[in-house]
Amino acid sequence: MICTLCPRKCGALRTAEGGKGFCGMPETPVIARAMLHQWEEPCISGTRGSGAVFFSGCVLGCVFCQNGKISRDRFGKPVTAARLREIFEELIAQGAHNINLVSPTPFVPAILEALEAPLPVPVVWNTGGYERVETLRQLEGRVQIWLPDLKYADNALAKRYSGAGDYFETAAAAILEMYRQSGDYVLEDGLLRRGVVIRHLLLPGGLANAKAVMDWVAEHFRPGQVLFSLMSQYTPQPGAEGLLSRRVTAGEYRASLAYMENLGITDGYCQDSSSAKEEYTPEFDLQGI
Repeated sequence: MICTLCPRKCGALRTAEGGKGFCGMPETPVIARAMLHQWEEPCISGTRGSGAVFFSGCVLGCVFCQNGKISRDRFGKPVTAARLREIFEELIAQGAHNINLVSPTPFVPAILEALEAPLPVPVVWNTGGYERVETLRQLEGRVQIWLPDLKYADNALAKRYSGAGDYFETAAAAILEMYRQSGDYVLEDGLLRRGVVIRHLLLPGGLANAKAVMDWVAEHFRPGQVLFSLMSQYTPQPGAEGLLSRRVTAGEYRASLAYMENLGITDGYCQDSSSAKEEYTPEFDLQGI
């Protein structure tokens, strides 16, 4: 496969044996963990957990990534599309409220094959937001819940921290496409059945960026259309320097919450400071694969 799935359109030749593109992944899906995940937003995790499948590799290069073992180091186990389908069904048998595909973009063709027959629970596309609209359109009808980050409105910051100087316009267009496909969010008994949840991780010193992200959300969506999740779980990673070497301050988070409220963004979630802990990152040990 000559790959143009992600916005980098690197044109790498990806085969079952390997790949030399930005993500470094073969055409065959590589997975590091499949589990019932209890730490997503309440409408995703519910009471029994979200059926999370953590894919290896990533189309971004975030220096602060908490999943560096699988995104940068590319740890994981290759599986076939048939085995991927079995993993989905096993998670559903364990009680998963949904199937949550985490950083899945490099493996769209195999995922489409695995989802050829509809599942009895919603499918969640859990992504950093850096997506091609053309790729997302291939997923129409197969994905019911979109869980994108909107990491940056500041492209200089996006280039510095994630190596993606076109992040904002790319992610904004992707989120609008996600909303086109899903429509207004639908909750049933506290669980999301369809819709978009836009996540923003507040970074140390990133209050101006967070405000600009929220400005965009408030400008493009009315109450009842999408959910917004303001996250405070940033945890400094080994080797972090400058602002990224510290956690978000209580003052920064209070200011971001106040700004969110003043904009009228009331549909969604926020985290408390206890979320900024390493134990919220799963152990990537190939369980469930």
